[in-house]
Amino acid sequence: MTTAAASDPSLAFVFPGQGSQSLGMLAELAADAPGIEETFAEASEGAGVDLWALSQQGPEDELNRTEFTQPALLAAGVAVWRLWNARGGARPARLAGHSLGEYSALVAADALSLVDAARLVRLRGQLMQAAAPAGTGAMAAVLGAEDALVEEVCAAVSSDAAVVVPANFNSPGQVVIGGHAAAVDSALVRLAERGVRKAVKLAVSVPSHTPLMRDAADRLAVAMDELAWSVPTLPVVQNVDARIHDGVDAIRDALVRQLYLPVRWTGCVQALAASGATRIAECGPGKVLAGLAKRIDKALDARAIGAPADFAKATEDWR
Repeated sequence: MTTAAASDPSLAFVFPGQGSQSLGMLAELAADAPGIEETFAEASEGAGVDLWALSQQGPEDELNRTEFTQPALLAAGVAVWRLWNARGGARPARLAGHSLGEYSALVAADALSLVDAARLVRLRGQLMQAAAPAGTGAMAAVLGAEDALVEEVCAAVSSDAAVVVPANFNSPGQVVIGGHAAAVDSALVRLAERGVRKAVKLAVSVPSHTPLMRDAADRLAVAMDELAWSVPTLPVVQNVDARIHDGVDAIRDALVRQLYLPVRWTGCVQALAASGATRIAECGPGKVLAGLAKRIDKALDARAIGAPADFAKATEDWR
């Protein structure tokens, strides 16, 4: 359980999603904090795999398999969160997580146990992989384009048989598109014709947050019904509409829709800032979300806290 200390309205925590994993993640933090490995062990009970060994020793291609990446990153985010609380860090007023990170945020807010969440997100990864067999789907990052242009082009090249949609609105000028591989390629050609100079195909085969995930989302909803959920002890801004939802049913519905609708991360960070947050901590491995937060709102003091020196400085500065 989290500490009962009063929340600081100027502080928000965000939890990273897929892409932030790496071999050896949190090893330096764990060297001085046995609770890190203990949290991974707890998550391993739910996931059915030794997540600490996998994250430290690999093999890397296994860690990067969606069904293992998701519980490993869940464990990492929750481990850093627990360490922050154990060491007297200030309590944030609100939480958010990018894609898979939304589950980490909900565990941090006591809406779901870590064991249940680890079991659920491994299943989520398996359902996502099954929904789009290898070669079916693709994703690409589009840089320097207006959101409206990306949406217009995706709509223009999509058909019933080959869909491409915006999947992540990550920051102004960074949109990830996804869908059927051929439709993604067509969208990239059309965007280039419209003057977009930079787009990068991503090394993923699962087109997350697109209509290809609708069947996976329906199956995930069934699994959610079998778990014990609680009203969060901290509000969580959810991806699908950048809003805080009241009640377990609304929270779970937003989680289900998140799988086949776009992640509105720009909106999530803007919502945190609008609620009074001036400081944002990225709670987990990597620095992706801290970088995006600064692009979304340059006034934010956004920091990653997954390395010992960064963690110690944030704990001291943000008491």
